[in-house]
Amino acid sequence: MTHFLDIHKTAPDDLRSILTLAGEMKAARAGQTRGAKDADLALDGRMVALIFEKPSTRTRVSFDVGVRQMGGDVLVLSGTEMQLGSGETIADTARVLSRYVDLIMIRTFEEEALLELAEYATVPVINGLTNRTHPCQIMADVMTYEEHRGPIRGKKVTWVGDGNNVFASFAHAAGQFGFDLTFTGPPTLDPESEFVDLARSKGVNVDIVRDPAAAVAGADLVVTDTWVSMHDSQTTKERRHNQLRPYQVNEALMAHAKADALFMHCLPAHRDDEATSAVMDGPHSVIFDEAENRLHAQKAIMRWCLGV
Repeated sequence: MTHFLDIHKTAPDDLRSILTLAGEMKAARAGQTRGAKDADLALDGRMVALIFEKPSTRTRVSFDVGVRQMGGDVLVLSGTEMQLGSGETIADTARVLSRYVDLIMIRTFEEEALLELAEYATVPVINGLTNRTHPCQIMADVMTYEEHRGPIRGKKVTWVGDGNNVFASFAHAAGQFGFDLTFTGPPTLDPESEFVDLARSKGVNVDIVRDPAAAVAGADLVVTDTWVSMHDSQTTKERRHNQLRPYQVNEALMAHAKADALFMHCLPAHRDDEATSAVMDGPHSVIFDEAENRLHAQKAIMRWCLGV
């Protein structure tokens, strides 16, 4: 069974094939309306279940539109409808869904739920996000960087802020795609050592630098993410803002990166918190190309999983 659970669990050649296919599919749609079907209808006759235990905009829309463009059908299930693991076991849910659909994408909280679903499903499972990783986002990010600047291998990527689940997938990608990664943020929000150590074991440099200006110096790509989650309490939000305020990505910080450096943010953003509008709307920013490429990268991931 060909699952897409995490970047480090997918062979580098397969990751490269996915990105190549994504680029080809994107190019083939040039000039078409958003609702037009792809010429080859790769998912014709396929049913895809999209499970959202966590709310979503980009993930839901991009997967839904992607399936429809490829001629497939979509079943969207919310956490309240599924009650995953409550009453019925996740294993039984996986077995049942596998009798109804051809592919499952899940956006959930705990990684264990994803892994159990994949273990017992007899159809491919895609990780749409967990609290630990977000591989689909980073596939779109690598695609976006290479569209604008060519191969990412050997480049320097600097992550600014919270060592969260998106950073974790960047660390996985550093090892698989061969780029160097620098993290800058407060010690209280350092990434898990597991992610850092795994990337280093693949022969790439992963550095933790407290001074944001020093961390961004010479960067080819600067990335940040929101400082707070929608589920955080007001007290938590205030504490995180106080910790992360020195790590705002603004024009002064971007001036330390290479002149042709790119800026990315997976969105949604709290403008003028983690990044200023001047940066988000400025010449370095490719955030909306990045958002669009979620669609193309995920379409290619679905095709890779199904072998079509």
